[in-house]
Amino acid sequence: MALASAGPVSALAAETADLPALERAWHGCVREAFDGQPSHMSKPGRERNALDECKPHEDAYVAALMAARPTDDLPLGGWARTWAAYVAFVVDPVRAWIQALRR
Repeated sequence: MALASAGPVSALAAETADLPALERAWHGCVREAFDGQPSHMSKPGRERNALDECKPHEDAYVAALMAARPTDDLPLGGWARTWAAYVAFVVDPVRAWIQALRR
């Protein structure tokens, strides 16, 4: 079973050099997955399901971001700032997209 769950992430992680493409793939997956959710569900439920469905894309993107960061020069506080910047970089566009869907 571990191989089955590792398959999609491993296949996506092979393209770590192209961060914009990984980001587009993840955002595209979220949009398509959200559009494919049953309309009778609550919007937050549909959003959670879409994000869950696209977790392999998100994991590949995060792994590529982390691999692209230098690891030797960051003290613990630097990692916290890097993580906070990453969260803002990823969450803000997704939050804006979800808010646009609600309008």
